[in-house]
Amino acid sequence: MLTHPKQMTVVSGKGGTGKTTVVGSFAALATDKILADCDVDAANLYQIVGPTMRESGDFFGAQIPIRDEALCVKCGKCEEACRFGAITAEAINELACEGCGFCTIVCPTDALEMKQITCGQWHLADTRFGPLVYARLIPGSESSGRLVTMVRQKAEDVALETQTPLILIDGAPGIGCVATAALADVDLALIVTEPTLAGIHDMERVAELIRHFNIPMVVINNKYDVNEENSQQIRDYCRQHSLELLAELPYDETVTEAMVKGVPLVEYRDGAVGQGIRKAWTRLAELLGV
Repeated sequence: MLTHPKQMTVVSGKGGTGKTTVVGSFAALATDKILADCDVDAANLYQIVGPTMRESGDFFGAQIPIRDEALCVKCGKCEEACRFGAITAEAINELACEGCGFCTIVCPTDALEMKQITCGQWHLADTRFGPLVYARLIPGSESSGRLVTMVRQKAEDVALETQTPLILIDGAPGIGCVATAALADVDLALIVTEPTLAGIHDMERVAELIRHFNIPMVVINNKYDVNEENSQQIRDYCRQHSLELLAELPYDETVTEAMVKGVPLVEYRDGAVGQGIRKAWTRLAELLGV
């Protein structure tokens, strides 16, 4: 009986490197898996895999003060106490509120009470590639890391219920709490980078984060032929840090065409990029043992 599905997170140091394009193709190539889009600030994997909604729910995160106007005497003590300028005697700014609750302490008439608010929504959908779990954080809301953890937990629940051996996770770019929550305790991390100075710098930063958690990692260099000098720098970095460079994918305008069509690249056209992704997935399946 399966008790722990293998989990792989695809990350990038910066946005726009082609991470979701790669994950979308892996969704078409892999068999018997659950998909999880953990880029809760800008989830877009669903646009490639064509989901049919099965279940949705609200995500309750931060707390904000709720005012009982019948008890409020407009004394202004809450406004004086708030260091974030989030509350006045007349209004409460939910986006500015940090949820500290100090205003409720200083209110002399107990007119303020801290209550949880909806910060986003999670979704479980069926696709022709298998179940997909994803979420959307309401712009400006807090607790993005917790929402990522919820998405991963629901994906794991589905995997255990259906005895599915693999969870493919589309992580968020960067090294913030969203990316960290998508990486914690996974079996393998794949970095998708590009041969630009920003791409190289941010690849090195996310690699340091992954190394901190002692997670095995591999690399794909996308659009490698755009700048040969920078691509050589990526090769050198991988060699110096004993990282396997799974594939070097050339620039190809059909990638954009596939995105516009809303289909995985490997289904749209089997050119050099598609073949490179297929080769990379074969190696990843070996590393994951699936």
